[in-house]
Amino acid sequence: MAMWLCKHLNSNLLSVGNLIAKEFSSLAADARRHYQKFKTVPSMLLIRLVQERLSEEDCVRRGWILDGIPETREQALMIQTVGIVPRHVSEWPPTPWGPSPRAAAPRSTIVLSAPDTVLIERNLGKRLDPQTGEVYHTTFDWPPESEIQNRLMVPAGISEGETALKLLEYHRNITRILPSYPKILKVIPADQPCVDVFSQALTYVQSIHRSNAPFTPRVLLCGPVGSGKSLQAALLAQKYGLVNVCCGQLLKEAVADKSKYCEMILPFFEKETAVPDSIIMKVLSQRLDQQDCVERGWVLHGFPRDLDQAHVLDSWGYKPNRVFFLNVPFDSIAERLTLRRTDPVTGERYHLMYKPPPTMEIQARLLQNPKDAEERIKLRMDLFYRSAADLEQFYRQAITLNGDQDPYTVFEYIESGIINPLPKKVP
Repeated sequence: MAMWLCKHLNSNLLSVGNLIAKEFSSLAADARRHYQKFKTVPSMLLIRLVQERLSEEDCVRRGWILDGIPETREQALMIQTVGIVPRHVSEWPPTPWGPSPRAAAPRSTIVLSAPDTVLIERNLGKRLDPQTGEVYHTTFDWPPESEIQNRLMVPAGISEGETALKLLEYHRNITRILPSYPKILKVIPADQPCVDVFSQALTYVQSIHRSNAPFTPRVLLCGPVGSGKSLQAALLAQKYGLVNVCCGQLLKEAVADKSKYCEMILPFFEKETAVPDSIIMKVLSQRLDQQDCVERGWVLHGFPRDLDQAHVLDSWGYKPNRVFFLNVPFDSIAERLTLRRTDPVTGERYHLMYKPPPTMEIQARLLQNPKDAEERIKLRMDLFYRSAADLEQFYRQAITLNGDQDPYTVFEYIESGIINPLPKKVP
C-alpha cells in the first residue's frame, strides 16, 4: 500500500530495509551490522537514520511516506521529540499487499482493521518479484505477464505460524502507539479489495486538515441555464450570510436605478446583445468591493461564462476560493424551464409540473417567457458547454457536482465543499 501511494504521489518510501541499505552512510553501516547480528535496529539509531534521510533534497521537495516506522511506542515518542511531523498517519497489520506501513502524525491517523484469520489466510498468497521488489498475490493481484509469473518467489516469514507471531507483536505494540495520537483516528476496513483500500487511503492522504484560521468564502457557481445556481446561491446566502451576487441581476439593477453605468448598458439591453466584459467588470467590482462582500464573503453566479471572462475576473483580483460546476442533462433542464409560466395579473410564477396553478381560470391566462422556449434553452446550453472544459481547466480546484438531484442534496454537497479544506490534486 505504501509503495502504491509513493508511485501515485511521486514521493519517497522510507522503510527499515531501504534505510539500512543506504550507501555512503556510517549510520546505515552501523545499522546493517546490528541487523545482521540481532535482526533488529536500535530505536535511537533508526530515528537518526530517518532524520538523515528526511534532510535530503528529494524528501524535502517531494515528500515521504514512512513504512513500518514507528514499530513501538518508544519510537513514536522519539519521532515526536525530534520534530518529525508527518501530515497523515497509517496503522495496519500485515496484509497480502506488502509490509505493514505505519507512520505517525499529530493531526490524523488511519487505522486499517481486519480479522487475524483473514490476514493469515491472505498472507499465505503473497509472492515477491526479486528483480523489482514488487509484491503480488496469487488471488488478488496476479501479474498478467508470464515472465514475471515465472520469477516470483515465496517471501520468507509468511507461514501461518510466523504470521501469527507477527500479528501478536503488532497487537501488543499498536495499543500503545495509538494513544500517542488521540482524537485523530480514521478506521478503514482492510477486509475488502486492495484497490478499494488504496482509493480510501489516497483520498485521505490528499485531504487537508481543517484550520481554525478565519475563512471568508468567495464562492463561484458555474453551470448551464436551469442548473439551479440561483437557488443554491440563495440557500448559501440564507444559511451563511454570504452576499448573493447575480451578474445578470446587477446589470438590470444598474439600469433600473439609473446609475452611472445605465447609459452604457441600456443600448445592449435594447438590442438584446451581450454586454462587454469591461462594463460588466465595472458593475461587478463596484458590488464586490462593498463592505458586506468583503466582511461576509460572496457567492457569484452568471459570470464568468467563458475562459476570457475568467481571466478578466482573475486579473481584477477577484479570485474565488471555492468553485462548483453543476452538471445537469438537457432533458432535466428542459423539464425545469419549458414548463415555467407567469401570471400577468398577479405576477405569480408557476410550474406546470411542480407548482401548478390552483384554478383553471389562472391557468388559462398564464404566459411563457420567450427565453424558456426549448430552442433557446438548447442554444444557451450549447454556449455554456463550449466553454465548460476551458473553465474547468482554469479552475483546477473546482468541485464538479451532479445537479440533477434534490436541491437540498446538492446544497449539502456544496456546503461540505465550502466547510472542509480542498483535497490536494496530484499534477
